[in-house]
Amino acid sequence: MNKSIFPSSVLTGTIFTPADKSISHRAAILNALAEGYANINNYSQGADCRATLDCLEALGVIIEGYPDSEDMRSRPANLLIKSPGIDGLREPEDILDAKNSGTTMRLLLGILASLPFFSVITGDRSLRSRPMGRVCHPLSLMGAEIMGRQGSSTSPIALRGGNLNGIDYILPVASAQLKSALILAAMFAETDTILRQPALSRDHTERMIGAMGASVIEDGMSLKISPVGKIKPLDVTVPGDISSAAFWMVAAVCHPNAKLKLVNVGINPGRTGIVDVLEGMGAKIKMENLRTEGGEPVADLLVESSDLHGIEVRGDIIPRSIDELPLIALAACFAKGKTVIRDAEDLRNKESDRISMTVKELNRVGARLKELPGGFSIEGKGYLDGGIGSSHGDHRLAMTLGIAGLLCQNSVVVEGSQVVDVSYPDFWRDMDLAAGNEQF
Repeated sequence: MNKSIFPSSVLTGTIFTPADKSISHRAAILNALAEGYANINNYSQGADCRATLDCLEALGVIIEGYPDSEDMRSRPANLLIKSPGIDGLREPEDILDAKNSGTTMRLLLGILASLPFFSVITGDRSLRSRPMGRVCHPLSLMGAEIMGRQGSSTSPIALRGGNLNGIDYILPVASAQLKSALILAAMFAETDTILRQPALSRDHTERMIGAMGASVIEDGMSLKISPVGKIKPLDVTVPGDISSAAFWMVAAVCHPNAKLKLVNVGINPGRTGIVDVLEGMGAKIKMENLRTEGGEPVADLLVESSDLHGIEVRGDIIPRSIDELPLIALAACFAKGKTVIRDAEDLRNKESDRISMTVKELNRVGARLKELPGGFSIEGKGYLDGGIGSSHGDHRLAMTLGIAGLLCQNSVVVEGSQVVDVSYPDFWRDMDLAAGNEQF
């Protein structure tokens, strides 16, 4: 499906961004490990989070309340999780399908490695090409029997788990998905596990298991996880997704006549790299109504038109902004001077090669990007022309091109626009309202 986006003369209004995918995944998976009942309010209705629920149901978890019809997508999904606990999970009758969700596959690998039965997990063509060796290798060191394609580095992956032992392990990259998978396995191992991080990454898992009766002890950049027999169910209200809010942040700061309010956005410090980078470029972003919900910091964000300048983005901020780097590249097109993004090699292992595809597609609509081994350089023009771009099956690239359409001098056509359903099913609806200068 193709979507045409036309430039808008003004951007104003209030946006309720969709539920946070990362927290939704973890709320469902962790409550599946806890015996009893839990309510998850405002669960993400993206396809990735639906894949997590399907896999959990195949393991014997009962889940009620998820809307099946598309006309219910814009309403909050309030779930009831009924779980027998980790000791009651059953061997799946069929292959588990994570579809396009790397979070689903990686976190479930940590769980499946703990369970004393046979299982196989796979995904769609894109996910089957993405690297899983960095998760499978340490789980094998803990004692899980794992076999997959290309030396257990890609799916399908078969496991026989149980009887794990703790390890002292240096994480090769700062990855919240890798860290979370190993934390989940370590919770049900026989001995303590030490994870040594090269840099900080989002800590949703640590916060949530702490509220459920487990703990992760931090010592500098090291984490110590001790075995826990059981965890207790936890009711969770999922805040808005800052990765989804980021599209509207960039739209507002780059647009010459914009003022947007983004309501109920999660501002976990491991996720706010996009705010720090944009503010470093001169963006006007104000946080209001700061509060804590379910252990997670939440705020409303006021964002308006700004005069941006180029900067260098590299080092420790990359793990905190990895999903938003294509958007930062778009913002840099409207900044004065040159912006350089480095140390982001992991962008090549997403739903697409987001380095090559960001360069290719933004250049098609008039940008001046050059590909670097671990990022890109952007010469700010202050404007983009418009044109035709392709999503390449990547939801974030599709939405980045959509935001470009609001900002370009001429329209942008996004090929493969339906892929936004992976994380933000109502994105084009909100885009149409924004382009029409309505309250949304």
